[in-house]
Amino acid sequence: MNAIINGRIILRDKILDNKVLIYDEKIIIISDDIPDDEIEVLDAKGQYISPGFIDIHIHGAFGYDTMDDNPKAIEAISQKICQNGVTGILATTMTMPLDDISKALKRIGEAMKNRHKGASVFGAHLEGPFINPIKKGAQSDKYIIDPDYNLIKEFHDVIKIITIAPEVDENLSFIKNVKKHHEIAMSMGHSNATYEEAMDAISAGVESATHIFNGMTGFHHRDPGVVGAILKSNIYCELIADKIHVHPAIFSIIGDVKGTDRIILITDSMQGACMKSGTYDLGGQLIEVTSKTAKLKDGTLAGSVLKMNEAIKNYWENTNYSLPYVVNMASLNPASLIGIDKLRGSIEVGKFADLTIFNEELEISTTIVEGQICYEGKK
Repeated sequence: MNAIINGRIILRDKILDNKVLIYDEKIIIISDDIPDDEIEVLDAKGQYISPGFIDIHIHGAFGYDTMDDNPKAIEAISQKICQNGVTGILATTMTMPLDDISKALKRIGEAMKNRHKGASVFGAHLEGPFINPIKKGAQSDKYIIDPDYNLIKEFHDVIKIITIAPEVDENLSFIKNVKKHHEIAMSMGHSNATYEEAMDAISAGVESATHIFNGMTGFHHRDPGVVGAILKSNIYCELIADKIHVHPAIFSIIGDVKGTDRIILITDSMQGACMKSGTYDLGGQLIEVTSKTAKLKDGTLAGSVLKMNEAIKNYWENTNYSLPYVVNMASLNPASLIGIDKLRGSIEVGKFADLTIFNEELEISTTIVEGQICYEGKK
């Protein structure tokens, strides 16, 4: 057994002080004191003890990409990403040839089974190729195709989220078919749908939106678009809180309209995240990376260089929401969307001990995955 002392424990809706968190692979109890002299003790030194962060939309970081033809790439990402407080990811694919996507999904499936010292790989987020070329963003329009259920059937145990432009799905038959046969979350994104088309897609089974405001029809008072449907409905929405993809003034507006339990913070980070400025690859395209942005040569935003702990800090500092509710956006909410919230996403007895310890500046000192320390930094 292990114990963390002198920490401020972040629960779903409050912070506990002067308590001891006892765990092994899973959380055993939140106690008033240490029950056993033989227990291994970690001193949080007044810092926050938080549920580990779950990034359901990450293409890469640290010089690696989930589409790399390299069996070690996903493992390297998952090991290194712990330094940002992340304890679980969905490796996210790009619009590329189907053969490349299939190979990537196979590698992701292998990473799901092969446990190593690092963030858990819960599966894949299939972003493309079932999107609208009008709203392709940094995706390659050369490989955009109509929805293909055969790809899903082959990798239904790997794919956890599918981003789709609902207007390219005739009669919404693909969405309905996936929801009928599989526990896969459907997310609308890279979409030029009207408000009505988006609402119909939600009725058919869409339960999330991919990086709200980016890669979709915007909000207008006479044409609410996809954004209007997101705000009107109760679906989840991903948010890239780097203060570049979305202005920070919008953070509290969307929180007030959607509710904090429907926002999922993501990074959408790519190969150049946590690296020096330079030229990197994303889905076969060259991306110019600086310390703040990742862009195609024409200036189109191409993923981000955001870290998850920075996303939480940005949202927290630019709204009036208390820290537990902001942390939920990067832990409990994504866990709920992909159906793993009974075992992960919050600090509760019986759940896996996926934890991260950070200070007031959201600087990570320790990250723990299933009871094992996978990162130790500045205390």
